[in-house]
Amino acid sequence: MAGKVFFSVSMSLDGFIAPESVGELMGKQWMELQRWIFPLRFFRENLKLGGGGEEGRDNDIARETFERTGASVMGKRMFDAGERMWPDDAPFHTPVFVVTHEKRDPWERPGGTTFYFVNDGIESALDQARGAAGDRDVRIAGGGETILEYVNAVLVDEFTIALSPVLFGSGIRLFEGVDASRVALKQVHVDSSPRVTHLTYAVRER
Repeated sequence: MAGKVFFSVSMSLDGFIAPESVGELMGKQWMELQRWIFPLRFFRENLKLGGGGEEGRDNDIARETFERTGASVMGKRMFDAGERMWPDDAPFHTPVFVVTHEKRDPWERPGGTTFYFVNDGIESALDQARGAAGDRDVRIAGGGETILEYVNAVLVDEFTIALSPVLFGSGIRLFEGVDASRVALKQVHVDSSPRVTHLTYAVRER
């Protein structure tokens, strides 16, 4: 049985998931947005930063998100930023399908991550990711434009927002340009911690 298609992102209280400029990634605001995840035991394990780290519900959610993912899909903007910042042992450890116009051979990294470059659209990338994921889920990893394309095509089954107590003021909005005439949501559950609130929604066609 095929798994779900989902995304999971951190978002500021005013609706932004990233700065406008790729050069501002890892800047002060982005670091504040992601502050909830850095102390977690799972984060340290996955990036091989050594032992220790916090446990609790935030850590459980991060681990569950990783374990449910059998393959990922991302856009070229996210890949370009990550190619510069990810360690050699990229943190996915599954196949990743990059939606792009660039023709490029698969790029295999240590630790089980292989990037495949898909030139014929989001549906083709998703079909290939489903095939690679087996009975596990497919994660639309980002960035915001790619997530929105899948949402507007009603190809996402559910998503989780980690709502951080941060204000951006400008940047990339998660739902800028959403086709609200096609997309309807149902709240599934809420998990909260002192650092962040996790909001999970099911998606259906309106």
